[in-house]
Amino acid sequence: MDRQPADPQVDEKAPNKWWKQDSSDNVNDFGADGDAFSVHEMTNHRRLSSRQIQLLSIAGTVGAALFVAIGSSLRAGGPLGLLLGFIVWASVIFATAQCQIEMVTLHPIDGSFIRFAGRFVDEAYGMATGYNYFISQAALICFEINIFNVVIGFWKDDLNPAILISCLCFVYFALNIWSVAWFGEAEFWFALGKVILIFGMMGFTIVTMLGGNPQGDRYGFRYWRDPGVFAQYRHDGALGRFEGFVQCVIGAAFIIAGPEYISMVAGEAINPRKTMPRAFVSIIYRLGFFFIGGALCIGIVVPYNSPQLVGALGPSATRSPYVIAMRRMGITVLPDIVNALIATSIFSAGNAYVFGTSRSLYALALKGQAPRILTRLNRNGNPWLCVLVANALSLLAYLSVSAGTAKVLGWWVSLVTASQLLNWIIMSSTWLRFNNAMKKQGLSRDEFLPYRSRFQPFAAWYALVMSILVLLISGYYLFIPGNFAADEFIFAYGMIFVVIVLALGWKLIKRTKFQRGHEVDLTSGLEAIEAYTQAYEASIAGKKKSIASRIGDAIF
Repeated sequence: MDRQPADPQVDEKAPNKWWKQDSSDNVNDFGADGDAFSVHEMTNHRRLSSRQIQLLSIAGTVGAALFVAIGSSLRAGGPLGLLLGFIVWASVIFATAQCQIEMVTLHPIDGSFIRFAGRFVDEAYGMATGYNYFISQAALICFEINIFNVVIGFWKDDLNPAILISCLCFVYFALNIWSVAWFGEAEFWFALGKVILIFGMMGFTIVTMLGGNPQGDRYGFRYWRDPGVFAQYRHDGALGRFEGFVQCVIGAAFIIAGPEYISMVAGEAINPRKTMPRAFVSIIYRLGFFFIGGALCIGIVVPYNSPQLVGALGPSATRSPYVIAMRRMGITVLPDIVNALIATSIFSAGNAYVFGTSRSLYALALKGQAPRILTRLNRNGNPWLCVLVANALSLLAYLSVSAGTAKVLGWWVSLVTASQLLNWIIMSSTWLRFNNAMKKQGLSRDEFLPYRSRFQPFAAWYALVMSILVLLISGYYLFIPGNFAADEFIFAYGMIFVVIVLALGWKLIKRTKFQRGHEVDLTSGLEAIEAYTQAYEASIAGKKKSIASRIGDAIF
C-alpha cells in the first residue's frame, strides 16, 4: 500500500533551540522542507545499518572507472602524473566530505545535499542541484551498463550488447523496487567483492614486481624508468608533461567520488547521528587505499606506452591495466578470474547508481520540483515510482547498439565529469552559506553541531576553487585549433548551461528568495531526529550483543 508523507508540523515557538528533548511519537521530521514523518514512520523508513552504509559508500564509488577507464589517464600522464593527479583530486574530495559531514549529521534527511542547497541558499539552487545529480546518476547507470558489455567481451566479443543491457536493467529493477533492505544487503556483499578485488590487485602488484611471476622477472619500478614517470600528452616537452598531469586530474574527477553517496542515504540510515559520522570519517582511508593506492599499483604493473592501453574504453576488456599486465607476464586463468570480479564490481556500481537516481528524484518530488506522485512509498518505505523512472532512464544504454560503445562511453564520461564537478561546487558553496547562517544567528559550532569537521572554512574554499578550475579546463583540448567537436563540447560543458537555466528559470517562475544568513532555517526537523535517536537508543538499551555484532561495530 502506498503512503504519502504526513502533513508538516512545524514548531514555530522554538526557532532558537536546535531541538527539544521530546520523544513523543507525534513529533514529525523535516518540517521546513514540506514533508514529515513521525518517529514510527522514520523507524520504518530507516533500514540501512552501519555496515551496509560503509560498504555502500564503497559500492557507489568503486566501479569500472577504477579498474578499466583509469588506463586512459595512465596513458595520458604516465605513472607519476597519474599518482599526483589522484592525490590532488583525493584532497578535493576529502575537503568536500568535511563540508558534508556537519550538515548531514545535523540533518540526516532524504536527498540531503540536494535539499540543503535549497534550504540554506535558495530553492532555485536546490532545484538545479537535484536535477544535476539526477542526470549524472542516470548517465552513470548507462556508463556501467555499457562498459559491462565491454568487460564481458573478454570472453565473447560478438555478443549482441542489447542482450546484456536487457538483463542488467531487469536485475536492477528487481533489487531496487521493493525494499531498500534488499538493495542494501545486495550492495554489502557486492562491495565486499570489490574490497577483495582491490586487495587482490594490490597483492598481485607487490608479488609480481618482486619476481613472483611465471617469467621470474623482478621488474620493480622498471616502467617508471622506461618509458619514464611522465607521459607527453598532445604536445612535446614540458608542456606535454603538464597537459598529461592535467588530464590525470580531470580523469580523477570522474573516477573518484564518495561524499554524495553517503549523503543520499542519510535519510534511510539507522541511528544516523552515529552511523553517518563514521561513514564520512572513513572516506580518508578509502581515498588513500583504494584510489591513490590503486593509481600507484597501475603505474607499476604496466608501462604507459603499452599499445593495449590505446582507447582504454574501447572494444576489448583487455584494456584493464591489470589484465594487460597479466597477459604480458604469461599468466593464465587469473585474467579470467579478475575479469569476472571486475564485471561484478561494475554490476554493483550500476545498482548503486539506480539507487542514487531514484533518491535524487524523490528529493525533488518532496520539494514539489518533480511530480508529487513520485513521493509515493510502498509499505517498506521505498519510493517505488522513482525506482521505475530510474530504470526507465537506464534504457538509454541502448544508444550504444547503434552509435557504438566506445563513442557513447566517451559521452557518458564527459557528462558525468562535468556533473560531478558541479556537485562539489554546490556542496562546498552550500556549506559556506550554512556556516554564514550559524554566525549570523549567533550559534556556536561547538554547541550547535553534533559533529564538527576539520580544516574549516579552508576546506570549503579549497574544494570550491579547485572544482571550478577543473570544470573550466575539463574540455580545454576542444579549443585547440582543429580539435573542436560539437558533440564533445555539449557533453563537456552542457551541464553548466543546464544548471544555470534550471536555477534561473525556477527562480523567475517561482520567485524564490535567496536566503540571507539570519533568515536560514537551521532548526526545523531537529526535534524529530532527536526524538527518533532517543527512541532508537531506548529500544536497544540493555540488549546483549553477540560477538559477531561487536566485531561488526568495531569494523564499521
